[in-house]
Amino acid sequence: MDTKPLETRCDNCAQSRPVFLYEPNCGIHLGAGGFTCPWCAIDRQPLLCTPCWSARKEREEADPALNSEAEVMERICAANRRYAKKRDADRAVCEGIAKATEERSS
Repeated sequence: MDTKPLETRCDNCAQSRPVFLYEPNCGIHLGAGGFTCPWCAIDRQPLLCTPCWSARKEREEADPALNSEAEVMERICAANRRYAKKRDADRAVCEGIAKATEERSS
């Protein structure tokens, strides 16, 4: 069985090298709340050689706009977690009041 990597032209540098298709796994690639990573915004993911992928990833990790978006997304998620916790606590209080009222009227 041949396990050699696919060797073809890199979509970035156009050199013939072993390439792979980068598939993002960022968790925000669905565009939730207007946040979409640059990898996910591409219609067709490029075939990139390792040096080109590394350079691109390094640029993205150092991009202040992307880092700012990630911080905003984390604040939104934290607020959502706080809201869910408060909602669950309020629901428990309401259920407790309803149960106590029911027991008292019985």
